[in-house]
Amino acid sequence: MTDLNASILGGTYGRAADASARVQFRRGMTLTAMTLLMPGSAQLVMGNKAVGRLAIRVWLGFLAAGALLVVLAMTSRTGLFSLLTDGRVLTLVRWVLVAGAVAWVALLIDAWRLARPRQMARGHRLWMTGLNGVLCFVTAGTLLFGAHLVSVQNGFIGSVFASKTTSDPVDGRYNILLLGADSGKDRSGLRPDSLTVASVDRETGRTVLIGLPRNLENVPFPKGSPMREEFPDGFDCEGCYLNAVNTWANDHADLFGDVDEPGIEATMEAAGEITGLNINYYAMVNMKGFSRLIDAVGGVEIDVKERTAIGGIGSPIRGYIEVGEQKLTGDEALWYSRSRVENDDWSRMGRQKCVMNAMLQQLSPQKVLMNVQAIADSGKTLLETDIPAKDLDVMMDLALKARHQKISSVSLVPPVVYTGNPDFDKVRSLVADEIAEAEGTAKPTSGITVASLKVPDLSADEDADDPRKDNQSDDLAATC
Repeated sequence: MTDLNASILGGTYGRAADASARVQFRRGMTLTAMTLLMPGSAQLVMGNKAVGRLAIRVWLGFLAAGALLVVLAMTSRTGLFSLLTDGRVLTLVRWVLVAGAVAWVALLIDAWRLARPRQMARGHRLWMTGLNGVLCFVTAGTLLFGAHLVSVQNGFIGSVFASKTTSDPVDGRYNILLLGADSGKDRSGLRPDSLTVASVDRETGRTVLIGLPRNLENVPFPKGSPMREEFPDGFDCEGCYLNAVNTWANDHADLFGDVDEPGIEATMEAAGEITGLNINYYAMVNMKGFSRLIDAVGGVEIDVKERTAIGGIGSPIRGYIEVGEQKLTGDEALWYSRSRVENDDWSRMGRQKCVMNAMLQQLSPQKVLMNVQAIADSGKTLLETDIPAKDLDVMMDLALKARHQKISSVSLVPPVVYTGNPDFDKVRSLVADEIAEAEGTAKPTSGITVASLKVPDLSADEDADDPRKDNQSDDLAATC
C-alpha cells in the first residue's frame, strides 16, 4: 500500500514538474519575443522597470524617426536625400546604430536571465539558449551592418563630394560635363578622350546627351577666360584638339591664378562655349575606374550592334565582343566604350552613350546596396567631381527621375559637323533644337534619340546637310 501511494505521488509530482517546466519555457519564449518586438517590454513586466521604460522610449523614438523618413519619402524625396547625405546626420546615425546594437543584445540577454533558464528542463534550456544566441547575432549584425553602410556612405561623400561651391540650374537645366580620362606612358598628362555634356531638366529629369569629339579643332573659349586671351581665334596650335585642353592648361597653370584645377576649368569653359550651355559641374572617371565600377555592380547588359575589338591600342588585339545581347564585364565594357581599332571615333561616341544609358537604367537600389563597399572603394580613388555634397540630394533625385525618361542624344559628327573645321554656330543650334524637342517646346529639327538611332542614306548630295540626319555616320549603327 505504501509503495502504491508513493508511486501515485511520484507520478503526480512528475507531471507537476513537467507542467512547471513547460510554463517556464513558454515564459522564456514570451519574454524573448517581447524583447525582439519591443525592446524593454520584458524588463518593464518582470525586471528593472526603469530600464524597461527607458528602452521603450528609445524604441518609440526609432519608430517615430522611421515614420518621419517614410513621410519624407512620400512628400519630399529631395528632403529625404538631403538627410541621407548630411555628414553630421550620418555620423550621428552611425553611432546610434552601434549603441542600439549593444543595447538590444544586452536586453535580449537580460530577457534570457529573467526566464530563469536553470529552472527549465535541459532540452528547453538548450532551445532557449540557442534561440537567444541567434537573435543576438541577427539583431546586432543587422544594426552593425547598417552602421557600416552609413560609415561607407559618409566617407565616400566626404572624400569625393568635397567641393563647397554650388551652382544653380540655368533655364531650368543642370548641365554636367562627363569626362572619361585615360593616362599612359604614350601620352602627356591625363587626357579626357570621352567628353559628354549631360543636360538634365531640373523638374522632369529629361536628359539630352551631347557627345563632343575628342579631336574637335579650333575650340572656342568664353570672354574673360585666360584661354581666350591666349587663343582668341580658337585652340589652333599644333596637336591642339579638345582633349588636349586639359593638359595645355595644366602645363600653363600660372595663367589661371588660384584655380585648383586649371585643366578642368578650361575644358568646362570650352564645352560650354561649344554647346552654348552653362556647365554647372563636371564628373571625371579614369577609364580603369570605369571598369572597376562595372565589375562592382556585376556587369552591364548591352545589345552589341557591331563586333568590337578588345585591345589593339598600343597592344595586340586579344579578343572581340561579339554582336548580340551580352553581359559585359568591366574590362569588356571599357573596351566596348573606348575601342576604335577597327572603326572610328564616331562609332566609339555612340557606344559610350549606349553604355552610359545602360548603366543608368540597370543600376537598381538593390545592386547599389549589395555592392556599396566595392562601389565606394572604386569611386573614392577614381572619381573626381566638383559636385558638392550640398547638391547631392538634387542630383540623386534627378538620377531617379532620369531612369524613367527617354534619353536624347546629339553627336557632333560628319557630314554636318566636321571636326577639322567645325561650324560652332551650327553646333549650338543643333543642341538648342534637341533640348527644345526634349522639353516639348519645339518640333525636332535636329538631333536623334537613342532608342531610334538609324543610319541615314547620305548617298544623295541633297541629303548631306539635312539636319534631321546630321548626327550620325555609318559607324553609328553600332549603338544601342
